[in-house]
Amino acid sequence: MTDPSSPAAALAANRVLWDAWTRVHRDSAFYDVPGFLAGRDPLNRIETQELGDVAGRRLLHLQCHFGIDTLGWARRGARVTGVDFSPEAIATARRLADRAGLEATFVESDVYAIGDRGLGLFEIVHSSYGVLAWLPDLDRWADVVASHLAPGGLFHLVENHPFLMMLDEDGVSIRWPYLATGAPIRLESEASYVAPIEGGPLPEFNWPHGIGEVTTALVGAGLRIEWLREYAHTPYPFPSFLERRPDGDYGWPGGREDIPLTFSIGARRPAAVSPARSPATAR
Repeated sequence: MTDPSSPAAALAANRVLWDAWTRVHRDSAFYDVPGFLAGRDPLNRIETQELGDVAGRRLLHLQCHFGIDTLGWARRGARVTGVDFSPEAIATARRLADRAGLEATFVESDVYAIGDRGLGLFEIVHSSYGVLAWLPDLDRWADVVASHLAPGGLFHLVENHPFLMMLDEDGVSIRWPYLATGAPIRLESEASYVAPIEGGPLPEFNWPHGIGEVTTALVGAGLRIEWLREYAHTPYPFPSFLERRPDGDYGWPGGREDIPLTFSIGARRPAAVSPARSPATAR
């Protein structure tokens, strides 16, 4: 079911939802903050293999949640800035950085508004896992990405594959759309992907985006696509019908390697070309 609310109203509702999710996530076994503080690496092999050595590089992490992955990049030597629209998440991220003894900047902001924050330019802009569905307008998002990349800088996205996100929990039925429909999908959330929340149910708004829409938005912002890769594995047990593999990742039941579960994009800002659109003028 869809909701006629404006994107701004839907984003405001999602902010309340993510505040509630943060309160259960930060103490959950899924995120394992004690393990992180003891040295566990929260990053997954797709992003670490694709980005490689980040030591000394300025890295902007968009939609960083409460910062545990951002701080994973800091441990690898990156000079990190994490951005999230949830006040609860950013406050938690700052406390976690202090506890871990890691240098990091965390900024409370909607992705679309970070152009007003004077963050500067970065050699890497990164975003990962479960981020695109919270964005109503990918053209504006891509413009923000491009405007924060230094010339020659790389945008890196690793995300749940939209094919997988269409499926119901039975792994057979198509429940959700693949292509953007304009209006958001409205859900009533009593739990996050980790645990039940207090005060629920809370409204949740998602926007579907196909891979074609994602790549076209990035190209339209003046970025050059260097790769688009699809993977038959994911680091997370979502949806629940996926099976754990010996390497710790999750895959399609029966060991199938021909069904995409995640995808990644590397898109570079050309050294001598400005972004095609500016966030201020984007539709």
